[in-house]
Amino acid sequence: MRICLPTGIFPPDIGGPASYVPRIAKALVERGHAVEVITLSDAPHDDTPYPFVVQRIPRGMARLPRMARTIARIAQAARRAEVVFANGLFIEAVLARGLVRRPLVMKVVGDWAWERATLNRQTEDGLEGFQTRRQRPRIEMVKSLRAWVTRRAQYVIVPSRFLADIVAQWGVARERVSVIYNAPDLAAAQNIELPPFGGMTLTVVGRLVPHKGIVPLLRVISTIPSVRLLIAGEGPSRDALEKETAGLGLQSRVIFLGSQSREAVAGLLGQANLMVLNSTYEGLPHVVLEAFAAGTPVLATRVGGTPEVVEHGVSGWLISSGDEAELGRAVRLLLEDPALRDRLREGGRRMLTQRFRWETLVEQTLAVLEGHTK
Repeated sequence: MRICLPTGIFPPDIGGPASYVPRIAKALVERGHAVEVITLSDAPHDDTPYPFVVQRIPRGMARLPRMARTIARIAQAARRAEVVFANGLFIEAVLARGLVRRPLVMKVVGDWAWERATLNRQTEDGLEGFQTRRQRPRIEMVKSLRAWVTRRAQYVIVPSRFLADIVAQWGVARERVSVIYNAPDLAAAQNIELPPFGGMTLTVVGRLVPHKGIVPLLRVISTIPSVRLLIAGEGPSRDALEKETAGLGLQSRVIFLGSQSREAVAGLLGQANLMVLNSTYEGLPHVVLEAFAAGTPVLATRVGGTPEVVEHGVSGWLISSGDEAELGRAVRLLLEDPALRDRLREGGRRMLTQRFRWETLVEQTLAVLEGHTK
């Protein structure tokens, strides 16, 4: 097959699609297919090491000219392809499909209408409440657009049963939705030199946005002097998080590491006593799988697709979302009980090998793509 693969983010960007797209594109090429990636980019980049074509469109362009250029590029690539496999740029992909009739498969890993409203502080609802509760007229228009765009796909791939239920609420027939679980890239760990510290180390990995719940974790850290926190990632909340850190007097115990490579993330997780995911929402948290691979115990909130990965007390420790007191108790419990951490570490490794294999993901994805070519 020839495959057109639009995505909103791509390395050196961070985030789930930026990790997944180059891996799946490379795997498809290794199986004899041709892939052309269309993406947005903050700056030019040398993409010659990739075994597939990458077309970058400047993210800093004015929105309408950028959308027009993106639609044109996707349409051009789609003419050379048998199928469009969109991992982002969904509006542009749907409009391009109006110009070039090609089968469209989408991988949906979240609700961008909710994420946008949350980031702009236009709603206080969690993801599930956002689906059913009436929002401001402008947000309702975005919700309707999101649903309309998703329904234009011939098939939708989601990484969790939780997200399959969410997408069904947008009017996508269940027989057109397939759950394909994510799988981590077992990258060789890169040793990261960290300042010496005599206590325990917690790690947070991910995009710095409000729904990741990092501020409550900072407040918990402020009450446990023997703990430091490593934060790997970038995002619009970084300035606010740094101010919160300074206000709590935690500059010496909270380290902002910025964007890190997969190898560096594996190294950071390997050096941590505990990985914390205090989100109010997750589709299916890829970072949990990376922690399993690194042998790092996981503390996470019982939200979204996370319980499909973390079995409480077996492969990780689950707590309620938004309960700062419970978060504090769980951090203390896990740091004070090495035998419990060892048990969770082993349970995570078993879960990874039994349910989240990369070869299975590739085979299932190919089956969907091949089933929807002309």
